[in-house]
Parts: sequence; structure tokens; C-alpha cells
Amino acid sequence: MGCRALLTTAALVATLGVTGAAGIAQTSSEDKVLAQKQGGFNPDAVRAAIASGDAAASRGDLAEARVNYDKAREASTLLLGFYRNLSGSFRGLDARIPREMDTKGRETQALLAETNLRLAALFRRQNQQQMAVPLLVEVIKLMTPAKPQGQKAYQSLLELGFVETEFRGASAAGQ
Repeated sequence: MGCRALLTTAALVATLGVTGAAGIAQTSSEDKVLAQKQGGFNPDAVRAAIASGDAAASRGDLAEARVNYDKAREASTLLLGFYRNLSGSFRGLDARIPREMDTKGRETQALLAETNLRLAALFRRQNQQQMAVPLLVEVIKLMTPAKPQGQKAYQSLLELGFVETEFRGASAAGQ
């Protein structure tokens, strides 16, 4: 009798699992709230926040620009961590998911670097250079000095006087 109840329970759970998976597969793009460009939680939403910050900065509204850049920075930092966690969780189980998460992670990492550069420029514009330094160092850490964003960040550190040695590029560094 106990075996029959166990088999019935297993069959019921298996049926629920199959029906639940089918329900998930049938969601429309309208149901995917987090995938939307405006108000979503994805790289496009980060881009929208950066664009709003740029628009505010060009109008001279630096306070609004900072709010938008801070939103973009917070969202990209969270997304980056979530993409890394998901990638690691599925590694070895389904190669497609880590590949997707790694791609989204690299995209988000570049957006975080761009946001940091804009926020650092805003701080420099407000004569708060000391606030720009950690952001610029983070850009170099995220993108490496070999990438254009890393080079731009290092150049800003050089202009601020935080570093003194000019970086001549990855190929010339060993000479």
C-alpha cells in the first residue's frame, strides 16, 4: 500500500512538472516584464538610464544626471552579479545558459564601465575629483588597460594627477 501511494505521488509530481514547464514555455514577450526596454531589468534598461543621464547632463541638470547614472550603475552591478551566478550554476549542465549569461555579463560589464566613466566626468565637472578616482580605477579593473574604456580611465587619472606614468599601450608596455 505504501508503495502504491509513493508511485501515485511520483506520477502526480511528474505530471505537475511537465504541465508547469509547458506553461512557462508559452509566455509571450508582453509577459516578460523584465525584458522590456523601459522599466525592465536588463542591459537595455541600463542603456536607457545612461541616455537619461546624458540628456540631463547636456541640459546642465547635474543632480538629475547623477541620479540616472547611479540607477544605471546599481542596475548594472546587480545584473552583472546575477549573470555570473546563473552562469556558474548551470556550468556543466547546459552549455547554452552559461554562454548566454556570459554574453549578457560582458555586455553589462561594458555598460558599467561606461556608466562609471560618465559619473567620473560628472564629478570632475563638479570639481569633486577625489570622487572620480575610485570609479576610474574600477573601470580599469573591469575592462583592463588594453581596452579603450580602460585607457580612457587611466588617461583621466593621469590628467587628475593621481598617476604620473603615461601608459603607452599594451604592446609598448613590455618595452
